[in-house]
Amino acid sequence: MLNMISHGEPTDLNPLLIVHGLYGSARNWGVVAKKLSAERQVFAVDMRNHGVSDWQDSHNYPDLAGDLAEVLQEIGPADVLGHSMGGKASMVTALQHTELVKRLIVADIAPVAYGHTQLPFIHAMKKVDLSLVEKRSDALAQLEAAGVDDPTLRSFFTQSLDLKENKWRLNLDVLEVEMPKIMGFPEDISGEYQNPTLFLSGANSDYVLPEHRPVIRQLFPKAKFVKMSGAGHWLHAEKPNEFIATVRAWLNR
Repeated sequence: MLNMISHGEPTDLNPLLIVHGLYGSARNWGVVAKKLSAERQVFAVDMRNHGVSDWQDSHNYPDLAGDLAEVLQEIGPADVLGHSMGGKASMVTALQHTELVKRLIVADIAPVAYGHTQLPFIHAMKKVDLSLVEKRSDALAQLEAAGVDDPTLRSFFTQSLDLKENKWRLNLDVLEVEMPKIMGFPEDISGEYQNPTLFLSGANSDYVLPEHRPVIRQLFPKAKFVKMSGAGHWLHAEKPNEFIATVRAWLNR
């Protein structure tokens, strides 16, 4: 089963399962999970090929949804919050294992295939000479030299660097091979998820566009849409207080 970090104690409210995006981990969501756990128990997972969860040869959404279903069978039916890749995995879980997902929050992603790629970041991480990395700043400098211009992204990537073991906590080889599936969405997905669903996106992001709404409503008829002003794709990191307040208000409405 996926590695899982729990926050808080069980209450009479639904537990919440948080599912991170590509190159992320359960630890990245610690601040959000801890604050939301004041009212309900919160679980955050490391997806396969990320964090300290097992490495697998595949990284497609039906398999990721199967991993999440196994977790939900362990903790009981729960509300699910997924960001980016984790949002797609959560959507497939809701469609294929509806009885396990009470309500769904999808953070800045749509159930569509995207035309861009995240491969340059994998190539940059592969260029890091780990034998020369003694502290995190060494890796940050190498990532900058490898073309990762955004300091926020450089810092984010190095959160998946195990300095003690001198290795990435990311299965870069499999993620590279499976990138078309990660950027895509299963074409044969069918059915409807009839429970309440929130699509929460950043106003400065282009991941959830008006032209995506017909396919969203086809799969998630009860979808509601909220945009967070001043936030982009990493809305939970850019505007954490606003993100937490919006999620809490929707869950407690």
